Amino acid sequence: MPYFLALDIGGTKTDYLLADDTRELARVRTGTIKRMRTDATTAATNLDQALSELTTLTGISPQAITRTCIGTAGETVPLVTDWLREAFAARVSGDLILLGDVEIALDAAFQGGIGVLAMAGTGSNVAGRMPNGTLVTAGGWGPELADQGSGYKIGRQGLRAALLARDEQLPTILLDAVLDFWKLASLDLLVEYANSRPAPDFSRLTEVVLRCANLGDVVAAEVLRREGEDLAWLVRVVLHRIHAASSADAPLPSLAFTGSIMEKVQPVRDALIAAVRAEFPTLHTLDGVIDPIAGALWRARTSHSV
Repeated sequence: MPYFLALDIGGTKTDYLLADDTRELARVRTGTIKRMRTDATTAATNLDQALSELTTLTGISPQAITRTCIGTAGETVPLVTDWLREAFAARVSGDLILLGDVEIALDAAFQGGIGVLAMAGTGSNVAGRMPNGTLVTAGGWGPELADQGSGYKIGRQGLRAALLARDEQLPTILLDAVLDFWKLASLDLLVEYANSRPAPDFSRLTEVVLRCANLGDVVAAEVLRREGEDLAWLVRVVLHRIHAASSADAPLPSLAFTGSIMEKVQPVRDALIAAVRAEFPTLHTLDGVIDPIAGALWRARTSHSV
C-alpha cells in the first residue's frame, strides 16, 4: 500500500500529515524546519522528532513512504531547498515535491483549479491560479513593505491610531488597553518599547484591537475595517489579472481564506468581502478557512503538476 507524507512548514512550526490512498493516518507538529528561521541542528532535531512520532503512532517507517510533498515559504531560496532535499533523502524514501506555501494552500481549496486565496496571519499574501495554471500573487512583500490585513499590520496600525486619537483628543480605550497588555506604566515607556530594536511583536496586539472593537471602540473598529479593505485591494488585483486572461464568458473565480486573521478576526474578513463585492457583486466565497496541508497531501497523492 502506498503511503504519503505532507508537510506545511511555517516560520515557527511545522505540521506533518501521514496518509494512505484514502485515509489520514496521523498528524504531528514540531518547531520549524525552515532553515531561514532556525539552525541546521535544530531543524534536524525537529524533523527526526516528527518522523519518530509518526512511526510510533502508525507503525509505518519513513522508508515505506511513496511520496512526500512539502509546502514552505522560501521555496526558491537554496538555503531552504538544499537542506530539505538532503535531509529527506537521508531519512525518507520515495519522491519529493517542493512547493510554496501559497501553492499548497491554493490546492487545498481548488485542487489545481482556478481560484483566489487570501492568506492573513502574522503576515499576508493573496494568490490565484490562472486558466493556464500559472500562479499570480499580490502583496506578500513582508511587514515593512506590505502585509495588508495581517496581524502585524493590525497591531502596529492599532497603536498608531490610538496615539493619533490621543493627539486629536478623540475618545478611545485602545491606548490604555495596549499599556495594560504590555504591562507598561506610562506613555513614555510605551513609546520607548514600541520603538525599540528589535521591535516588539506587534502582531500580538491584534487581540487587543479586536477586543476593543468588540466593546464598541470606534478607533479600533476603523483599524480593522481599513486593514480588511487594504487586503481586499490585493484580492481585486488578482481577480482582475485572472479575468483578463480568461474567456469572456468564464465565471468569476471563487475566493478562499486561510490564516489566523481570516479565521478569528471577523471584522477584517467582513470588510474584505464587502470591499471586493462592491466591484464584483457575484463573488462566491468559501466558508471557513482551508487547511494548507490538505493541498500538500493532494499533491503527494496525485503527483499532479499544473
